[in-house]
Amino acid sequence: MADSAITLTHFILSDQQAHPSASGDFSILLHSVEIASKYISSKVRCAGMLNLYGIHGSVNESGDKVQKLDVIANDAFITSLKRSRKTCCLASEEDPEPIIFEDSTGHYAVAFDPLDGSSNIDVNISIGSIFAIYRKKDLSKKASIEDILQPGSQLVAAGYTLYGSATQLVYTTGNGVHGFTLDPSTGEFVLTHPNMRVKPKHPIYSINEGNALYWDQPTTEYIQSIKFPKTGKPYSLRYVGSMVADVHRTLIYGGIFMYPGDKNAKDGKLRLLYEANPMAMIMEQAGGKASTGTQRILDIIPRDVHQRVPVFVGSSQCIDEVEAFYRSFSN
Repeated sequence: MADSAITLTHFILSDQQAHPSASGDFSILLHSVEIASKYISSKVRCAGMLNLYGIHGSVNESGDKVQKLDVIANDAFITSLKRSRKTCCLASEEDPEPIIFEDSTGHYAVAFDPLDGSSNIDVNISIGSIFAIYRKKDLSKKASIEDILQPGSQLVAAGYTLYGSATQLVYTTGNGVHGFTLDPSTGEFVLTHPNMRVKPKHPIYSINEGNALYWDQPTTEYIQSIKFPKTGKPYSLRYVGSMVADVHRTLIYGGIFMYPGDKNAKDGKLRLLYEANPMAMIMEQAGGKASTGTQRILDIIPRDVHQRVPVFVGSSQCIDEVEAFYRSFSN
């Protein structure tokens, strides 16, 4: 690692020093996410040798079959966040109810998907972790589920860790988006993508075309318009099936990632608190947009921990075009 390299730890501490009144609690919390990400990365890298492929044997709250690595990743996040002693409430995709520490002095509530795209584990395709950090609503009261049921506009930080050809952690605290790559020789995340920005428009779309039969009319017509444009070249389709991988590519190259509602699931598949909200915050901080087609994702007031919402995230002009289709059909 070069002497000039900026590690994630240095970056977090530098950000803390820019706020003289900071207690350091937030920095400790971010460091706990870093620890969990490193641990999960190490298990993903040797999953085959440790017999960690395959199904665990249970089904999570979202109805997905739980993989062995799902359990390991969930335990890693819960353990690391609890040990930080800075949280009052944790909500995971893998658990039916949030974990509430009523007597905790922690000021933060954290929602997370410990291992997104886990159905891709056995075929060695990129997977990831997603996290969203909210500030406790009222420090004078005991922690409750209300501390996690907050709109995305109240997020103080959001990010994801991608376990692919390299392990990368991308996050925002509301002042831009920064990406760090894990250096295996030192075990440190190093700043490799400062001030990430998404292009205003790019001809790449990402969606599960296998659901085309069930799409609503605005989605169908929008996809038709970019596949068979009246002028210019058609968009290229790129779809991994892991939200972290697909959104990361969209952030780097531009374009649009979509998981709309359809006739079988009017609210889509993706969860608001720990998938849509954090990715929406990241994309907006990078200059993009995030919408349900009819509403800004970060403005949605959640009803429950595992609430689902339609998701369109990416380049601002692409999202504007999708919303225009939804407006035209609503009239």
